[in-house]
Amino acid sequence: MRRVAKLSAACIASAALALTATACGSTSSDNEGSSPSGDGKGVKIGLAFDVGGRGDRSFNDSAARGADQAKKEFSGDIKELTAKTSDTEADREQRLSDLAEAGYNPIVGVGYAYAASMTKVAAKYPKTSFGIVDSVVEGKNVDSINFTEEQGSYLAGVAAALKTKSKHVGFVGGVDVPLIKKFEAGYVQGVKDTNPKIKVDTQYLSHGSDTSGFASPDKGKEAAQGMLDNGADVIYTAAGSSGNGAIEAVAGKKGAWAIGVDSDQYNIPGLAKYKNSILTSMVKNVDVGVYDFVKSVHEGKPLAGTNVYSLAKDGVKLSTSGGFINDIQSKLDEAKKKIIDGSIKVKTTP
Repeated sequence: MRRVAKLSAACIASAALALTATACGSTSSDNEGSSPSGDGKGVKIGLAFDVGGRGDRSFNDSAARGADQAKKEFSGDIKELTAKTSDTEADREQRLSDLAEAGYNPIVGVGYAYAASMTKVAAKYPKTSFGIVDSVVEGKNVDSINFTEEQGSYLAGVAAALKTKSKHVGFVGGVDVPLIKKFEAGYVQGVKDTNPKIKVDTQYLSHGSDTSGFASPDKGKEAAQGMLDNGADVIYTAAGSSGNGAIEAVAGKKGAWAIGVDSDQYNIPGLAKYKNSILTSMVKNVDVGVYDFVKSVHEGKPLAGTNVYSLAKDGVKLSTSGGFINDIQSKLDEAKKKIIDGSIKVKTTP
């Protein structure tokens, strides 16, 4: 999948950047990561983050790693803009438009929330390459970067079922949208296929268009604490930076385990004091998808269409950091093999 070419970068007027900051409702992270190469020849990456942005220790950080790797290899510039929970569709459309007007190419929308706005903006800027994570947008200049979250989450469910002592586990979702339902579906199926007698609690932190569930560590902590109080001893959270609060809550209970998401959260510096309570993480290699896309544009052969990063292609996996799943690795490998060969069909809806 790693293919594509170098585009000459346009100079960016300071007035255009000023417009970007104003029109998009700047957050403190709007200008972070912008490091011009100075030679005007490097790739110019525009990153439109989901809520939480760089520093969420999860989903957005994974995307950022891919862009950072591409910047390091190809030189150039990264411009970051971060969504707010109060965003409207017009805000998202303006954010992408401002990046395109400022000459950034490629532009990556990190999260399904950018689907409608990218459909419009990509059509207006046919010479700019756009990438979107976790959604499908039709367009000759759009790379839809998707993952089989349900497959990785199935393995997380198997791990939870094999590690729980109370026969009671939990799942905390950020927002009850189809994407996060895939995490829930795979996890619950993995638990139940391993031991149908295990109880699974599920809870979502926000609903519908309210995306605060992805950026509310306090809500994540409260939800996880409630599950712990009810007897759960393994909790998987798919909720962006809200998961940091859930991990904190789990770390406060002896013998309980947290399962991280998107990034290998055992190795995230900001979570270091909780790492001995992180059983594993369902790693979603957003960084690989973003890197592949940027590389393709740098090489002049932009990826387009729908590209799916599956379990078979290591698009999703369980981390082994800490060695806490070493004793059950053979059973996890067996489940992985069955998913890949089709013996196990993982559901995408609960």
